[in-house]
Parts: sequence; structure tokens; C-alpha cells
Amino acid sequence: MTSTDEARALLAEATGRPCDGVPENAKVGRFPPWDSLAHVRLVLSLEERLGRSLSSEEVVGIQSLDDLAILLERDEGC
Repeated sequence: MTSTDEARALLAEATGRPCDGVPENAKVGRFPPWDSLAHVRLVLSLEERLGRSLSSEEVVGIQSLDDLAILLERDEGC
């Protein structure tokens, strides 16, 4: 599974959508299901997946599916 696939799966779970319902260009403000509550669910799932707490900069820096995939890739490199 690629980091983009994993990011899509995490976002789908957080928004209650199927994976194929999350567009490749999903962004906060442009993908209506990605509201503040979905963002909190996403952060909690991501922290569980990574086994660590995210910094406040990381939390607010997740603005798109690409941002999420980059964060996953970066953490896998550790």
C-alpha cells in the first residue's frame, strides 16, 4: 500500500466515506466531508497509526490528501 493509498484510507474513515469517494485532490475547504470533526478523527487515527503525538504544526499543516501522504512517508523513513 502506498502512502497515498494509506492517506486516502485514513481520510475515508475519518469522513465516513468509501475510499473511492475521496478524490485525489481532497483539501480542507474543497472536500465538504472534511470538516473540523473529521479533522480531529483523522489526527487521532494518524497518531495511533504513527505511535506518537503530532505537533500542533503538523496538525494544522494537514490541509490536503498530499500533505497527509507526505507526513506518512516522512514518518516511515525514521
